[in-house]
Amino acid sequence: MQPGTPRGSVSERRAGPAIWIATACGAGYFPIAPGTAGSVVGAAAVVALGQLHLSRLGSIAVLAAATVVICALGIWAAGEAEKFFGRTDPGAVVVDEVVGQMVAFLLLPHATWKWLLAGFVLFRGFDIVKPFPARQAERIPGGWGIMLDDVVAGAYSLCALAVAGLVIR
Repeated sequence: MQPGTPRGSVSERRAGPAIWIATACGAGYFPIAPGTAGSVVGAAAVVALGQLHLSRLGSIAVLAAATVVICALGIWAAGEAEKFFGRTDPGAVVVDEVVGQMVAFLLLPHATWKWLLAGFVLFRGFDIVKPFPARQAERIPGGWGIMLDDVVAGAYSLCALAVAGLVIR
């Protein structure tokens, strides 16, 4: 411990699996727009899961299951990250963006690059604007609040993509 560093400070604590999960394997430490970096991780997860040789329904089920598991882990990890970083909703925590981006593509597990781009832009927009009830969900304490506002933004994106798909057909 360096002189003048208070006992229990961030520099004294070790980052464990919760911080690794909360920062999406370090994407949250990206120096510019870490939330966008987290969204890229979420879109990459959708693309990776879409490469599995499954039916459309099977792909939706796998994406939904992965989203639920990552969300549950994210709730725990984000709560631990608040303690680790010593502040509410630290900027390095981006697992919420990963999950929100995955929610946006629940009906499009085999999205083309155009749909991926559209869903990415929609999600980032809804995540920034935080339409009702996202802003209210953000106020829930701990990991739940960190995660739920992005789940809401992802749900708005999912609905917008579904409407766009109907209009385009």
